[in-house]
Amino acid sequence: MKLLLLSNSTAPGRGYLEHALDEILDVLGTARRLVFVPYALADHDTYTAKVAAALEPRGIEVTGVHTAADPAAAVRGAEAVFVGGGNSFRLLTALHTRGLVPAIRDRVAQGAVYLGSSAGTNMACPTVRTTNDMPIVQPPTFEALGLLPFQINPHYLDASPDSTHMGETRAERLEQFLEENDVPVVGLREGTWLRREDDRLTLGGTSAGAVLFRRGEDPEELAAGRDLSRLLTLPARFDRR
Repeated sequence: MKLLLLSNSTAPGRGYLEHALDEILDVLGTARRLVFVPYALADHDTYTAKVAAALEPRGIEVTGVHTAADPAAAVRGAEAVFVGGGNSFRLLTALHTRGLVPAIRDRVAQGAVYLGSSAGTNMACPTVRTTNDMPIVQPPTFEALGLLPFQINPHYLDASPDSTHMGETRAERLEQFLEENDVPVVGLREGTWLRREDDRLTLGGTSAGAVLFRRGEDPEELAAGRDLSRLLTLPARFDRR
């Protein structure tokens, strides 16, 4: 199983996907045909064109899954699947209603590369319960693709001591999640990503690194380059209420 899960698709001062382009091309390997899933945003054509503008100059053919008469069949024939960011609830609803959850799971299990950014990274988790997004629509279930046995919080933000915001910090929200669910959460700071190659999982990207949250334990700082393969074997216990 090959996964590349980005916290963000655009870095300050860089073009779309530019900060992670070398890593994307490396994980794609010989794959040259990519199916893009644009359902996290409302304008599917413009979103797909943006991805094509970033990848096609590097020899990657991009097709929007929304243009296929049978989106699930398009996924089943893909060499690589890229699920873009936007609203996680809108995206998850589209995946379920179009039959793409089992299609993506099966195709990735068969060897297709899975790329995700932001909401697309959330989709690789067992559920979307650690997304930052507003539930603008109600999906039939919170269950996502389950390509990993743990949760991710993309765009993880550390609390600023100078902030006047009186709501919960991101860390406090994730601790609340752990009060109800005994499953690890990796908070991916901007510019970082997780890469899975079968039973090996590594943290890549900028020196900002990530934070690991586990029930009953203090948050653990994770440096870029860290081997996190142990997270692939940990059991996850969700509150099913």
